[in-house]
Amino acid sequence: MVIYSAAAMFFYCIALILVTSRLFHAEGPRRPLVAAMAGVAVMFHAAALYQAIFTPEGQNFSLTNVISMVNWIIAFAFTVMMFRLKVMIAVPVVYACSVISVALLWLVPPEYITHFELHPEMLVHVVLSLMAYSTLMIAALYAIQLYFIQKKLKQKQFMLNKALPPLMTVEKQLYHLVFIGMILLSLSLATGFVFLDDMFADGKGHKAILSILAWAVYALMLWQHYRVGCRIKTAILYTLSGATLLSLAYFGARIVKELIIS
Repeated sequence: MVIYSAAAMFFYCIALILVTSRLFHAEGPRRPLVAAMAGVAVMFHAAALYQAIFTPEGQNFSLTNVISMVNWIIAFAFTVMMFRLKVMIAVPVVYACSVISVALLWLVPPEYITHFELHPEMLVHVVLSLMAYSTLMIAALYAIQLYFIQKKLKQKQFMLNKALPPLMTVEKQLYHLVFIGMILLSLSLATGFVFLDDMFADGKGHKAILSILAWAVYALMLWQHYRVGCRIKTAILYTLSGATLLSLAYFGARIVKELIIS
């Protein structure tokens, strides 16, 4: 796993340098080269994750493994969509977080063994949860980009820069991501209520409550957008608030339990 992790970090760093060096260039980063380096990194990252998660004792869904898996999903999505991305501002953040998450695989290796082969319904719930969280984290990155672009336009900077996409384009993509994330989050919550008997048990109730609150935030955002209109600042606030609630739901207690107390 160390070799795969080191290789993934190396190629992520190359992709990161290639993006940041030409981030605000008129023609933008050299996308084919970035996609090639990031693609290799994503493959090595997947190999490292496979070795970290699938153990002889069962599936190791420790906090660091889950965080790295979420980062892999996001990095994979950005790499696959590299040639269609209108905005590149978030790409350095994605690859930098991927470097950190890969390092965590072998620097902080706690174990949280489970057996999904005995409970396939749990696997469905976990996959939907990871997909929902990853999609809504990508939406949060788009919200940050939207804030950045709006700020620069108000300051009348980069207005002629070809690397800067139209504000409305990014805003439209943000709502698309939130809509997709909402569907996945709704399915995740539904499968949780159907398949999990201890959804509100001691030590787990906060996950359900915070996830439901996040769902309500995103639902209110979409309702306001389609019914009365939503200002950009308000949309950004909704998106980041929902992302924060989900992060606390998914990782809050596990950070304390696996990294601090242990």
